[in-house]
Amino acid sequence: MRKQETIRNGEGENYNYSQDHCFVKLSSLRTNGELSFVEDTLKPGFYLKRHHHKIMTEVFYILEGEVSLIFDDETVVAKPGDTITVPPNVWHAAKCEKGGKMLTIFKNGQFDLYLNRLSKMTDEQFADAKLMKAINAEFDIYEDENA
Repeated sequence: MRKQETIRNGEGENYNYSQDHCFVKLSSLRTNGELSFVEDTLKPGFYLKRHHHKIMTEVFYILEGEVSLIFDDETVVAKPGDTITVPPNVWHAAKCEKGGKMLTIFKNGQFDLYLNRLSKMTDEQFADAKLMKAINAEFDIYEDENA
């Protein structure tokens, strides 16, 4: 990045999925793949399956609602103003029963490019477990196959 960049409220790459609505506020394309920043509105009933990353660190900053982050030995109920940092190789899942909003920073990850890839997929492609596993691995996302 050679100069400042301003992404206003309601702006950024916009991905509206069944469980969440994301705005990419900083693309990993602008930071040589080192950092991406996503504003994520979690819809009621949001659930993210248990997974981990081998390289990526995730930092969650809760803006609205309550988000439960489930780890092997602990569940953390994060509320507005709370920050949870998840380093590589830590298994985690997330749920938000009533809906909420958070900012997520992805260090050494290209989660924004993952969102873009998902936005172009068909229902048939989503149903292909082998394809999804390969795409997830490409973006450093490894789901628990036993969960």
